[in-house]
Amino acid sequence: MKTFGRSFYWFAPLFATAFLISCAGGDSAPSSGTSPVPEATNAPGGGQSTVKDGLSAKNVVGVAVGSPDHTTLVAAVTAAELVDALSNAGPFTVFAPTNAAFAALPAGTVDGLLKPEKKADLQNVLQYHVAVGVFKPEMMADGQPLGMVNGDNVKFSVKDGKVMINDANIVAIVPASNGLVCVIDKVLLPPAPAQ
Repeated sequence: MKTFGRSFYWFAPLFATAFLISCAGGDSAPSSGTSPVPEATNAPGGGQSTVKDGLSAKNVVGVAVGSPDHTTLVAAVTAAELVDALSNAGPFTVFAPTNAAFAALPAGTVDGLLKPEKKADLQNVLQYHVAVGVFKPEMMADGQPLGMVNGDNVKFSVKDGKVMINDANIVAIVPASNGLVCVIDKVLLPPAPAQ
């Protein structure tokens, strides 16, 4: 089974964040007359997604959560237990299918993938929508491949300034604190495993 955090660099942001939070937790008040900056807090036993600071820009998960057009994607990321991984420092480029894109799949596909026994399949599909790094569509060349987190490649096509990933149109781009969210109009389906 392929895992989302299979490389060391997935762990480095966690250590850095823990170090920074522990260093910032002193009891001394600032010597100037300014108000102290609110400290980051996290729920006991929670992962990276539970860290709240109230000041930073939204990460890729926060962007999706704030979009009424991505409730199915948010439900899928939650069911696949990928929220913490996508809340890390990244950077990530997430190709985010809309609710309409999920609705266009054959009947029962989404419900089937959301079942606990299909978690590995759901993770594979979602990881096929994530690249490590920031890849702006305008940087992509016609025919350019890009390796995704699940280990498979997607392919970009560019024609008359219009950029597609596989057979999905990139319809909007939203910057995030830990990368970029590219809204797409189709769900990307990973290639079938080689026999």
